[in-house]
Amino acid sequence: MTVLGIILIVVALILGLGIGVAIGNAYRKKVAEAEIGSAEQEAKRIVTEAMKTAEAKKKEAVLEGKDEIHRLRNENDKEIADRRKEVQRQERRIQQKEETLDRKIDNVEKKEERANKKIKEAEGRLAEAETIKKSQFEMLERISGYTVDQAKTYLLDQLEGELGREKSLKIMEYEQQLKDESDKRARNIISLAIQRCAADQVAEATVSVVALPNDEMKGRIIGREGRNIRAIETMTGCDLIIDDTPEAITISCFEPVRREIARVALEKLISDGRIHPARVEEMVEKARREVEASIKQAGERAVLDAGVHGLHPELVKILGRLKYRTSYGQNVLMHSLEVCYISGMIASELGLDPTVSKRAGLLHDIGKALDHEIEGSHVEIGVDIARKYKESDAVIHAIQAHHGDVEAKTVVACIVQAADAISAARPGARRENLENYIKRLQKLEEVASSFKGVETSYAIQAGREIRIMVKPEQVKDDAMPALARDICKKIEDELEYPGQIKVNIIRESRAVGYAK
Repeated sequence: MTVLGIILIVVALILGLGIGVAIGNAYRKKVAEAEIGSAEQEAKRIVTEAMKTAEAKKKEAVLEGKDEIHRLRNENDKEIADRRKEVQRQERRIQQKEETLDRKIDNVEKKEERANKKIKEAEGRLAEAETIKKSQFEMLERISGYTVDQAKTYLLDQLEGELGREKSLKIMEYEQQLKDESDKRARNIISLAIQRCAADQVAEATVSVVALPNDEMKGRIIGREGRNIRAIETMTGCDLIIDDTPEAITISCFEPVRREIARVALEKLISDGRIHPARVEEMVEKARREVEASIKQAGERAVLDAGVHGLHPELVKILGRLKYRTSYGQNVLMHSLEVCYISGMIASELGLDPTVSKRAGLLHDIGKALDHEIEGSHVEIGVDIARKYKESDAVIHAIQAHHGDVEAKTVVACIVQAADAISAARPGARRENLENYIKRLQKLEEVASSFKGVETSYAIQAGREIRIMVKPEQVKDDAMPALARDICKKIEDELEYPGQIKVNIIRESRAVGYAK
């Protein structure tokens, strides 16, 4: 094929393509025009339907609006009618109240008129009464010879004198009644406290006796040239008395703890059988540990029995030492427990908290545990110990005042004083040697007989009461209370005694005649 032929073919194709495109465009135009026409018709139809629908909605909305307006108008009319009725009801109530107030005002005006009338009548009567009173006063002044002021002064003076006498009599009556009631109440409280407390009394001396299996043991205890007994006495600080008493050795020491250590050590040596200085030292040390443990246990047991809590551990140990301390034959630990119980019971009877009273009662004689080691009285030592271990001021003051060294300023101190006197003065609680006892009774009678007007005096009830006979011509009845106070004061100043002493003064007048 030639080039010309190819060109003709290409030209023919191009022409064909252009004709095709023209035909296609004409077709598409025709189709588009047809579609546009149908779309316009559809649009016209839609617009027509929309206008119809809108017109229907408009009519429906108008109807609904008319109905709503009609409903609201009806509601407003009803509300206005209700309010009009309420206003009319309120107007009727106000009108009724106005009518009521008018009637009340009328009544008040009438009452005021009557009251004014009565006041005028009363003023007239008062003026008449004043006139009568004035005339009566003038008549009384003429009759009595006193003016009104003079008569008033006279009557007031008379009344004041009578009232003074009545007041004095009433005061004396109330004082006597109060004294009787307080004495009765005090006796009741103390008797109840004594009855409820049943503490045992333990009497000890300054010596301890150790039993021996045989008399041969005495020689072994003495040892060669006395070295064993010297070792025991040196280690314990006690004296061993070996005399003719069969199968017994006496240990003598004023300090009860050392005496107890010596007794325990000697019993261990006798039981062991090996007695020589080295063994003595070993046994004494073991006995000391046992006694210290016993002291600690005694203190803990006393605190537990007393129901007192929070004591310092060292204070408990010191308290346990009282187990081996006696006063006039009375065990001081048992005495402290008894004072603790009685103090608590008295405080409870008085309506007070017994805790502080029991604590002060338990510790009141704590100084006696160390009075052999520290200089000073047991009261001073006890106060120092209580302060050292941070006891309360109430407890310290009770310890300081329980023997009257300082004035008792608290109820707790007074309770501990009373409980201490009760425990010490109970029959059988304490003992003293016969010589001191007789001297005390003689001194008691001498003190009572030293006063003017005393005829005779007798110490009775083991020195707990002094009965004094006075001369009736020298001592009158009204002077007997003052004499009793003076004798009590002198006894307190010059004598030392446990408990208290009753001073009983008797005055007896006798008339003797003889019929002949």
